[in-house]
Amino acid sequence: MRKGTFFCIDGHTCGNPVRLITSGHPVLQGATMSEKRQHFLAEYDWIRTALMFEPRGHDMMSGSFIYPPSTPDGDAAVLFVETSGCLPMCGHGLIGTLTFALEQGLIVARTPNLLKIDTPAGRVNAEFQQTAGKVDWVKLFNVPAFLAYQDISITVPELGELTIDIAYGGNFYIIVEPQANFPGIEHWSAAQILKFSPLVRTLVNQQLACVHPLDPTVKGASHLLWTGTPTQSNSHGANAVFYGDKAIDRSPCGTGTSARMAQRHAKGLLAVGEQFVHESYIGSQFIGKVEGVTELAGKIAILPSIQGWARVTGHNCITVDDDDPYAYGFQVI
Repeated sequence: MRKGTFFCIDGHTCGNPVRLITSGHPVLQGATMSEKRQHFLAEYDWIRTALMFEPRGHDMMSGSFIYPPSTPDGDAAVLFVETSGCLPMCGHGLIGTLTFALEQGLIVARTPNLLKIDTPAGRVNAEFQQTAGKVDWVKLFNVPAFLAYQDISITVPELGELTIDIAYGGNFYIIVEPQANFPGIEHWSAAQILKFSPLVRTLVNQQLACVHPLDPTVKGASHLLWTGTPTQSNSHGANAVFYGDKAIDRSPCGTGTSARMAQRHAKGLLAVGEQFVHESYIGSQFIGKVEGVTELAGKIAILPSIQGWARVTGHNCITVDDDDPYAYGFQVI
């Protein structure tokens, strides 16, 4: 009989949930977090489904585990779990994880106001500001982001032809700008985003191979980033990110913001050193910036940063027991 008790810190980053799991960590094999991610997926994915899916979670649920660093100079390592899988990188998830961990004393920075974090996607450094024990903001220096495909045409049932780009920012994003058959997120309901996103994702993955050039385990266009007109005067762009089977990110999406900045830089719309304030579907904001450029397997890539905030909403003790017929979670699609 498989039983487990998991203590968690629950909260959100700019509106999207983060569940930091502070106990019940499986022992993972591998020299890197990418290798440990593969071990988790092969042997322990039941933990993810139990804690992220209903009845203990919901369609938007996102979480993480903190592990010892896998590099000599690292402060910690983070494994991401959510309804859509075990992601290589999750920007809103890491901002929340570090906020909760710093406030609870689970991570102590060896260098003041700087953390070096190992993720399955690679090293992500993080600056932060803390006042009277509370973390005011976290700024992530994300992995290199790049435009993978540009101006790809697909025909979507009931919608028609769309032209899309695909960019990587820690995950692969299908980016849809306003055009003839998509007027922008301000003109679409959440139901329309949920209806058409799976169709677009399936069509794209049937036609194109999205594989990271340095890590073949990072593959597949998993997220849809629909864009539109911001509601706030200081936002440079707005987006609604679809992930999983029926989730819309309530935050501006950290890896999605990185991917969109890479797309815009490649098209000459965003310069090195320029900020990009990205707005979510609910109006919350991340401050993005192109910190520099680099080369990744022959591709021009940007070095993106993302700044945001998170808040704790409570502490949770979750029990998983085989006696429960819904021990390992379920979804209603």
